[in-house]
Amino acid sequence: MSNTQSWSKRLKNTITGTAASNGSHNKHEFIIIGLGRFGTALAMALDAYGHSVLAIDSDLKRVQMVSNMLPHVVQLDATNPEALQEIGADTFDTGVVCIGNDFEANLLATVALQKLGVRRVITKSRTLTQQEILQRVGADEVILPEHEAGVRLARRLSAIDFVDFLELSKDVGVVEMVTPKHFVNKSLKEAEIRQKYGLAVVAIKRGENNVIVSPYGDEVMRETDILVVLGKTSDCENLRQLEEE
Repeated sequence: MSNTQSWSKRLKNTITGTAASNGSHNKHEFIIIGLGRFGTALAMALDAYGHSVLAIDSDLKRVQMVSNMLPHVVQLDATNPEALQEIGADTFDTGVVCIGNDFEANLLATVALQKLGVRRVITKSRTLTQQEILQRVGADEVILPEHEAGVRLARRLSAIDFVDFLELSKDVGVVEMVTPKHFVNKSLKEAEIRQKYGLAVVAIKRGENNVIVSPYGDEVMRETDILVVLGKTSDCENLRQLEEE
């Protein structure tokens, strides 16, 4: 078994186990255009979660490479609306254009999905300029994976008390942060985090295996606790600055 196949099997086993532990989930249909690293990983993860996935690429070698890891893979020029219609692309819930190296092809494939009436079209962009153009032609959502990864890493490196960071929008995210010393041995109600900082503590990580979800106001914060906070990133940074006072 190749390293790619081995990784695919591990991914599917992990996700299947997670899905099973979370109970039943809604299944959707996705058409993924572009089987580079990002597109392939996305298609495999969606398939492992039990969704219906049709993966497309114009490169025969790429199609052959992933054909034993995905149930439905087609070699096709996705910039051709007629070719997409022939395979029933217009019947899918969501189309994701993952073409990274050829912006013209990315743009044409995005427009083709729009014209076919695909309900939701998401596309990958490499630059902010490309993002603006794709939004103007009607893409419902434009993602910049490299940019978003860079922002997330920058947040973690510049704020040492941020254990982890997930950006939800330009200035809103979910932050895992060490309990500020000012709050140690205080209850959430006493700390007035929501009232003073506009932040919601949605969970508290206490040790490796103990997570308190939606903690009550009388929950007392400990020195080793990790607070999972939802709100504006700027407000999270203001909260973190308590350590410096």
